[in-house]
Amino acid sequence: MAHGSENTGDLKAEINRKRAIRRRELARTITHVRNRMGDKKSPLSDFQEERQRIFADTRLNSAFAVPILGMIVAAIASVWIHPLYVCAWFLLLLTSHGVAVFVSQNYVRAQSRKSKKNNWQARFVLADLLYGASWACFFALPCDQDTGANFQVFQFATMLIVIAMNTMQSATLPRSLLVATLPVSLIVAGQMLVDARSMQYTLAAMTIGAQGFFFILGHQLIKNANTVLEYRAEKDHLIAELETANALSDEGRRRAEEANLAKSRFLATMSHELRTPLNAILGFSEVMKDEVLGPMKNATYKGYAADIHSSGAHLLNLINEILDLSRIEAGRHELHEEAVFMQDIAEDCSTMMQIRAKSKEITIHENFEDGLPRVWADERALRQVILNLVSNAVKFTPYKGEIHITLGATRDGGQFVSVRDNGPGIPEEEIPIVLQAFGQGSVAIQSAEPGTGLGLSIVQALVSMHGGIFKLNSKLREGTEAIVTLPKARVLESMPVYDAPQARPQPAHRRRIA
Repeated sequence: MAHGSENTGDLKAEINRKRAIRRRELARTITHVRNRMGDKKSPLSDFQEERQRIFADTRLNSAFAVPILGMIVAAIASVWIHPLYVCAWFLLLLTSHGVAVFVSQNYVRAQSRKSKKNNWQARFVLADLLYGASWACFFALPCDQDTGANFQVFQFATMLIVIAMNTMQSATLPRSLLVATLPVSLIVAGQMLVDARSMQYTLAAMTIGAQGFFFILGHQLIKNANTVLEYRAEKDHLIAELETANALSDEGRRRAEEANLAKSRFLATMSHELRTPLNAILGFSEVMKDEVLGPMKNATYKGYAADIHSSGAHLLNLINEILDLSRIEAGRHELHEEAVFMQDIAEDCSTMMQIRAKSKEITIHENFEDGLPRVWADERALRQVILNLVSNAVKFTPYKGEIHITLGATRDGGQFVSVRDNGPGIPEEEIPIVLQAFGQGSVAIQSAEPGTGLGLSIVQALVSMHGGIFKLNSKLREGTEAIVTLPKARVLESMPVYDAPQARPQPAHRRRIA
């Protein structure tokens, strides 16, 4: 069994070690990527790869829109242009559009396979150049001489639609946007300027203005895309930092669990190793100071024996308090609850502390409310709570001081016990310190008897296990009051006195039969 437990412990340790290594590698990787993205000279800082992915996705999503638009334009243009020319142009448009879609599909597949190529932007630019040139060829198709102004308006409207569509498709890559729209606007503006009429000049100027407008619009779309990508990167940074913090937290928890296990093993071992010799020290020193085996002629030796006994008792008390606090913090302290009277426990604790109080001429006043019902609690825990509070009061109260122990009911139906003294008090800023384990105030260290600093921590933990509230009120040079309150759920309601019904007199004939 011992060998199996050792193997299990070694396996857990090995698993924890591997997890720690993976978490450290993850933290280093995240830090490296975050530093690269924060560097202005880094290729990741302009989101080139992300914008290329958006460009490819947009082109693939609009794969069927371009042929539909081309069919509509070809059908309308056949009114003014020979159908053979229109069909040839439509095939050219489908070919160039197919090349652009093919390049985008290859890019997406390469990204899924994580294959790295640095010439994807050049491929996109060449594909868009071919695509833009195919649209420019439409505006260069020969038409009938008597087309009139209607055909020019149709060309101008088609040009606006094409430039707008290309701007939306190629907005994330500025070079692709330029080569996809500039040939169209140049061809249209050139044809408009060939005919020396004021209307054509106006349309040419509007064409150039539309090109500039859509180029500015594309530039703004790029800024918006970069902003969205920056927000996404910040979100990824935050998620990465949360993952790093979670990994560090898990690592800290693992170390805390190991430290807690080591502490428990240490306390379990040391409690046995210390209590065994302490029992012998206390027993033999008590025999010597009480002179059980005969009078001790040297009074100095007798005083030494008393000092040994008191020191051993103090050390044993310290060990017991440390073990109690460790069990409470580990959640292994079980409450053995039963119906008890808090008044009986308070009276016993007051009686036990009378000897120490009389040695300092301290008067203990008891103010107990009559008729309090029982409470459902652990008697040993309540006794330890009240005894620690009274012991602290005796310890900090000066000679000929006073201690008041008050027991009563709260307004909401619970019960409370208060221990108040007229000692030196605790400064308000030191109250959180004295409530911690091994915590002692500055005034207490100077004026009071030596202690472990665990009493109030144990009191606070035991009261919390009962669902109660522990409160410490103190003012400097006025005294200290410790109040323990148990909730109404812990108070057992007193049952009313049951009056047995009186027996009815039986009829005469029944008495005769009986």
